[in-house]
Amino acid sequence: MTAFFSSIIATFVTIPLLGYIIVFIVSKLITKKHRKSIGMALDVTTLLLIICVHYLIMAIWEISLLWLIFIILILTAAAFVVAQWKVKHDIHLTKVFKGFWRFNFLLFSFVYFALLIYGLILRVSLSVS
Repeated sequence: MTAFFSSIIATFVTIPLLGYIIVFIVSKLITKKHRKSIGMALDVTTLLLIICVHYLIMAIWEISLLWLIFIILILTAAAFVVAQWKVKHDIHLTKVFKGFWRFNFLLFSFVYFALLIYGLILRVSLSVS
């Protein structure tokens, strides 16, 4: 039973797009709201992308840079708090967190695809030579 759940979790971590699709479909069936379903799917996929980036780095370079990922997250959050404060002269944590989380979706999506392409090219070049 634990092997089954481990396989399911490994699949979602390996292929975050699959997690996005499943969360979107389930939330669309429950809420009947397209926009809210997209938001929920993006939120879950952001967490999956962060985990994917960590495991891709471990697979490519065989080191854990989880500490660097946490530092990037903290610095990004701090930048969003400062930007909110500069623009609005007030801090609304829900808006700050939403912007921070959506920005991390874009950031880690880019990093995920860049690492995926780099890792594929690296493995192919190592197997050819």
